[in-house]
Amino acid sequence: MSASPVILASGSAQRRDLLERIGVEFEVRVSGVEEIVHGDPAEVVLANALLKARSVAETAPGCLVIGCDTDVVLEDHIIGKPDDEVRAREYLAQLSGRKHRVLSGLAIVGPEPEQVRTGVAESAVRFRELEKSEVDRYLASGEWRGRAGGYAIQGRGSSLVAGVEGDIANVIGLPVGLLLDLAPELDL
Repeated sequence: MSASPVILASGSAQRRDLLERIGVEFEVRVSGVEEIVHGDPAEVVLANALLKARSVAETAPGCLVIGCDTDVVLEDHIIGKPDDEVRAREYLAQLSGRKHRVLSGLAIVGPEPEQVRTGVAESAVRFRELEKSEVDRYLASGEWRGRAGGYAIQGRGSSLVAGVEGDIANVIGLPVGLLLDLAPELDL
């Protein structure tokens, strides 16, 4: 375990679950920063991760702060979290039968404020051709709420997926391999 306290700068239940599964002891402090939503997708996720980590690190001297931002990208355009069911349906229709990328920016700040490590993880997800009835059932589940691209691969959304290339933890919301590369002091 890291000699410095570890803080996850995110309220994401999926990120908490992934950290717990790999045995990291941490606390959660949500950054509350306003995220960037436009620009080159890799630059956007990295900038958002850094904003989150730095915001929390300012109030947590001597801690190791983990900031992460994950987005779904189709044809170099970010598909964010749908605002409503209509938008979620549009997103799923766009993804149906196609391959898209999931990018996560990861920023580790601390334990000293000038210690900053960053990286971007990329996974590819291919969706099955979706029938209207499948989309209707999925939307009725409500699982799409608050999910980049309008789906959650770790839940019912797995039924929408034909395959994944790369780190599935990245698709869930925290690239564990990249985290361990950037923060070997987590000493799992």
